[in-house]
Amino acid sequence: MSRLTNWLDTPGCTIDCDDGLEAIQSLFLARGWSDGLPVIPPTSERVEAMLAYCDRPWDEPFMTVPPRYAPATPARIAANAVMAGLQPAHFPLVLAAFDALNAPEFNLYGIQATTHPCTPLLLFGGPLAVEAGIHGGNNAFGQGYPANATIGRAVRLALVNIGGAIPGIGDMATQGTPAKFAYCCSENEAHSPWEPLRVELGLPAEVTTVTVVAAEGPHNINDHESTTAIGVLKSIAGTVAITGANNAYHPSVPVVAIGPEHARTLADGGYTKQAVKAYLYEHARLPLGRFSDENIERRLRKRFPERFATAGLDALVPMAQSPEEFMVFVAGGAGKHSAFIPTFGSTRPVTRVVATADGVPARRLDDFRR
Repeated sequence: MSRLTNWLDTPGCTIDCDDGLEAIQSLFLARGWSDGLPVIPPTSERVEAMLAYCDRPWDEPFMTVPPRYAPATPARIAANAVMAGLQPAHFPLVLAAFDALNAPEFNLYGIQATTHPCTPLLLFGGPLAVEAGIHGGNNAFGQGYPANATIGRAVRLALVNIGGAIPGIGDMATQGTPAKFAYCCSENEAHSPWEPLRVELGLPAEVTTVTVVAAEGPHNINDHESTTAIGVLKSIAGTVAITGANNAYHPSVPVVAIGPEHARTLADGGYTKQAVKAYLYEHARLPLGRFSDENIERRLRKRFPERFATAGLDALVPMAQSPEEFMVFVAGGAGKHSAFIPTFGSTRPVTRVVATADGVPARRLDDFRR
């Protein structure tokens, strides 16, 4: 018989469970504590090993997680991190992600409970991301990289087990997305011709940041033939301009993850990130008549009356409300591919510096060790 400390729905109490991996997995599935994949049992010893890399009070709530609005403590998040298979030294990165998710402008309630197939994308950059092995190269959004998989999964499990984002109960996504298992990567700074996102936002290059984005899964932009910047940009703009994404209907932040080869072609053609955003704002547009009559009347004319209240069907609808609303970063490996990531509507990306409890940016993950 195994005795597990229940850090998930009734912190502090214990659960007796038959020994054996199958019995433990069946228990967690029956209680709705799993994402459907096998989990590591969150024993007291494992949770405390995770909390050895936490310099905050273990049992002090620092946010509530919707839609259940249950209190999130480092100990409760650590239990989910254990279940996800996270290395204890990476736990500070998970807590930093929750600091970002807690920002009001991110609208975590809307993202957790919506029918839209979105989930938080965790985008890391900086020295701690490198130290942790968060990958931004080939297959950056795919399998094979433990830090990406376990950091992303730790956050998702905590959003389910603390926040109650259970499919069909708290999470009402119509079809969902595989990104709800884990959605985490870093920028490919080593192969980017441009400044990383944190520097673009005015932060020092030596700090580590996490940016959370309410994102759908990535949609490939395949362009093997274009050898000029304008050719690549036409392909990207043509992929971004679609009628079914929320970006056409809400002030939002469409994301473009540009592969290193496309990024080099753009930079060699004289395009900065700001110039790429300006091009996409002007050219990633569709005629009003491409949208359904109902969407024209109920969404576009109502939400943007200054632009479309009396506009004809040839008026062009942008996929963002300004060039600055596009988010552009470099990710991926060799190959002439990029990705368009549509985003949720009523939300803004949030960036947080990974810092110790006293607000000092960490220089290494051991800075968090108690």
